[in-house]
Order: sequence, then C-alpha cells, then structure tokens
Amino acid sequence: MEFLNDFLKIFLATCRDVLPIALLIAGFQAFVLREPVPHLKRVLVGGVYVVVGLALFLAGLEKALFPLGNIMAAQLSDPAFIYGAGEIIIQADWKAYGWIYLFAAMIGFATTIAEPSLIAVAYKASEVSAGTINQWGLRITVAVGVAFGISLGTFRIVTGTPLYWYISIGYLIVVIQTIFAPKSIIPLAYDSGGVTTSTVTVPLVAALGLGLSATVPGRNPALDGFGLIAFASLCPIISVMGYAQLMQLKKK
Repeated sequence: MEFLNDFLKIFLATCRDVLPIALLIAGFQAFVLREPVPHLKRVLVGGVYVVVGLALFLAGLEKALFPLGNIMAAQLSDPAFIYGAGEIIIQADWKAYGWIYLFAAMIGFATTIAEPSLIAVAYKASEVSAGTINQWGLRITVAVGVAFGISLGTFRIVTGTPLYWYISIGYLIVVIQTIFAPKSIIPLAYDSGGVTTSTVTVPLVAALGLGLSATVPGRNPALDGFGLIAFASLCPIISVMGYAQLMQLKKK
C-alpha cells in the first residue's frame, strides 16, 4: 500500500508536469492550424502510455537507482574496505580508490550502451549516412568516452581538485579537435555528448557522485558531489571526434 500511495503521488505530479505540453500542442492544433488531430484515439492512448511510463520510471529512480548508486559508492569508498578495519583516515589517498575508478568506468559504459537517446541518435546517424556510420561503433565510442569521463570525475572527487580545471582543459581539447576533425562528424560528436546525459545515465551517476563525496574523508556533497554529469557530456565529444580523426589518418 505504501508503494501504491507513493506511486499515486508521482503519477499526479507527472500529470501536472505533462499538462502544459499537452495544452500547448492542443492549442496550436485548434487555434493556429485549425485542423482536427489526426488519429486522435492513438494519440490519446500514446499519451496515457507516456505518462504512466514516466511515473513508473520516476518511481524506479526513487526506489532503486538512487539507493543503488548511494549504496555502491558507500561500500566501495568505506575506509574499512579500503584501508582496513579500525583505521582512522583524515585525508583520502587517491591511489587507494582503484575500485571506485573501475566501478565508475564500468557503470558509465554500461548505462551509456543502454541509453535510449543514444540508441535513437545512432540509428538515425546510420540511416542518414546509408550505413557509413555504424550504430554499434558509435555507441561503443561514446560509451568509452563516458566511462573515461566518469572515472576521471570520481578521481576529481577523491583528490578534491577544482572542477573548472578539468572542464576548461577538456573544452580546450574540444576546440582544437573541432578545427582538425572531419567536418561531417562534428555535429554528431556534439550531439553524442548531449544524449548521454539522459534517463539511464544521470540517476546512477548523480547518486554515485553524491554517495562518494559523502563517504570520502574531507569531501562535501554540496561542493564535490556534483559535476560527474559534466564529464559524461564532455568526454564523448572528445572520443567521437578522436575516433573520426584516427579513421581519417588510417585512410590516408
């Protein structure tokens, strides 16, 4: 019963959030286009599916994904697991957190491969390029970039170094790559960085960052817990353009 009550609250909140979009579309259809909605029954049924699906997804985040990310981060960064029971740690040693970096890379790779937004972009890119851009090749390249980015982000949390250092250097690399990368791949690379931060990746990565910063000695979740999503958006741009540049060199 408790789950049903929680789900009902989430469902009502989802209906409230989706209502402005529905009113906007209906208003344009009625007062601007002045035409009846084609296949109205199918549109209404699809709208119901969307709302129910969003509500179930949000309930899953609250009940499973967020707690899972927090638990894994807490267990892997527990001083008793890293340094041994009874040890009192004042300052974290970045070399002792190898399991965290590995787990962050694996969770980044796995969630990106399963990301619906990336699947859609990869499908369309393959369709438009007549198969020149391989769907799995693009997805794996982006996933490798996200894996490296999130692993680097956890390293930043453990060491406590400023976030803007990494982001500034990363975008400087992107600017330089943009000058030399094949022009046809640049828009796709930029989109690939955006679609990685969506429904599957964000919940687990955000929970991982908050859980890790709450457990590592000397870290503050409000200051250090956020920023992993920025790495997950930045590094795929670098990896996709880098892959395109390597293929270009190989052809030459």
